[in-house]
Amino acid sequence: MNFLPIQNLQNFNSMKYKYIIPLLLIFQFAFATDKDSLSTHNPFVRFHQFANELEDDCDACGCSASGGSMGFASMLNANFVGIRYFNQSYKSTDGLYSNSAWYDENYNTTQIWARIPVIKRVQISALVPYHFHNRETATSMQSISGIGDITVLAMYQLYQTHKDSTKLVHTLQAGGGMKIPIGKFDQANNGSFNPSYQVGTGSWDYLLATEYVIKRKQFGLNTMLNYVIKTENDKNYRFGNQFNYSGTFFYLHENDTFSFAPQLGFAGEVYDDNYQLGQQVNNTAGDIFLGKIGFEIAKDKFSLGANVMLPINQNLNGGNLEANYRWSLNLNYSL
Repeated sequence: MNFLPIQNLQNFNSMKYKYIIPLLLIFQFAFATDKDSLSTHNPFVRFHQFANELEDDCDACGCSASGGSMGFASMLNANFVGIRYFNQSYKSTDGLYSNSAWYDENYNTTQIWARIPVIKRVQISALVPYHFHNRETATSMQSISGIGDITVLAMYQLYQTHKDSTKLVHTLQAGGGMKIPIGKFDQANNGSFNPSYQVGTGSWDYLLATEYVIKRKQFGLNTMLNYVIKTENDKNYRFGNQFNYSGTFFYLHENDTFSFAPQLGFAGEVYDDNYQLGQQVNNTAGDIFLGKIGFEIAKDKFSLGANVMLPINQNLNGGNLEANYRWSLNLNYSL
């Protein structure tokens, strides 16, 4: 739901990007230049995985990629293999008339995901999704399902410091990856008022990412910036490039029985216009700003996590698409 008139929303978004994005840049790079002494002991055994917490790519509805800023890594498992389910709820309209009907859209994804170290300072994350989506139309219910596009991302630890427990600890990572077009792209859906109703984009897409984590004792803050470069598929359709940013506050409680990590934060996504046959497709750009709350709990080698994301402000597909909520559950096994 858009909570502000469109003019106020545009003014809000302008101010939002003016202040939030530079603030994240400052957190990521200014702190990381501190000349603290390095230690061979790694204080981020349970925290450095936060560096990928919100680095996922998605299209305007998140349906044809990995999951709408749902995250690429576990909070409590540095290296793991697991299964995750997430749901995204939207409503859409053709926007032809002021009283045009709105229809519900539901996007469901089950993923096999993993994060594995390959060499010193380098880790590979991979997502293999299966999508099953449905939506209302004026005459019936539509359903699509199938394996989605596979995402692979490599992250390199550029810098890490370690002080005693009363001081700040921080780490900076950067990397890149790609989305492999395994999922089916249905050309008939491009002409609908939500062309992202797909299980795949049909295109090779490329990711550039940077993450920064700062921590003091059990408290910490994670920030993320990434950019997704999307290419034209063999149907001459190209989804717009996408910029993502986020900030997440977290707390870690540990005892001899279990570990518990609640989190609270925000995430934003900015989408460029889609193109078909080299021509801009109207009402396909947009942006959304979300709040996030979640947790993860671990015992022995298993962990269970959940999070909910709610829109605070949004302007998707010219106002013809509105996000209701996103939520996810995951079960992981630590390697």
